[in-house]
Amino acid sequence: MKKVLVVDDEPSIVTLLTFNLEKDGYEVMSATDGTVGYELALTNQFDFIILDVMLPNMDGLEITKSLRREKIDTPILILTAKDDQVDKIIGLEIGADDYLTKPFSPREVLARMKAIFRRLKPTTEKKEDITDSVKEPLILGDIIVDEQNYEVSVRGKKIELTPKEFELLVYFIKRKDRVIDRDTLLDRIWNYDFAGQSRIVDVHVSHLRDKIEIDPKHPVYLVTVRGFGYRFQEPKK
Repeated sequence: MKKVLVVDDEPSIVTLLTFNLEKDGYEVMSATDGTVGYELALTNQFDFIILDVMLPNMDGLEITKSLRREKIDTPILILTAKDDQVDKIIGLEIGADDYLTKPFSPREVLARMKAIFRRLKPTTEKKEDITDSVKEPLILGDIIVDEQNYEVSVRGKKIELTPKEFELLVYFIKRKDRVIDRDTLLDRIWNYDFAGQSRIVDVHVSHLRDKIEIDPKHPVYLVTVRGFGYRFQEPKK
């Protein structure tokens, strides 16, 4: 039985989600306070976290950021009452896996959770089977990516990437020299149709460039192909 943490300051939403999650076979713990929710996430092992943005004492974005800083990679679905692109982009950038804007239906929450579980399943299987299949590092130019240990070095120095940045970098390197459009990246990396909200992709590409390029304003690895998308390439010597 998968264990889910629900953190929302509206008791009615907590009750609604708890009822539908338990009906679908999940074990549920809940909190209506951000600090309490954060402590629960730190001291228990959950398979999934549903987290409201607006919470007393500690907001959902800070909780997400703190959990990722503690290397807790439990999938997080953010709930927000704001139809604000900035909040959504920030949430995804700091490590959330998906978001939903209130009001929402419990059925949509369950569908999003299952989609995220499907996306994570192959990664889990690979980790469990690591002794049978050791992957060689991905190398392109001065970039070395160790998929098994989630480590990236650029020009001989290790860099810190968010989970989405790491996934995006691996996806690009494995498809080097191919032009990839934003809609494809939304589908493959976020596993969800964000209705053409390509700004999410652009923000992540910008942050990735900041970490891998010598001059992000004049990229040599991750270049823009105007009118089409992005291409990852080996710098010309």
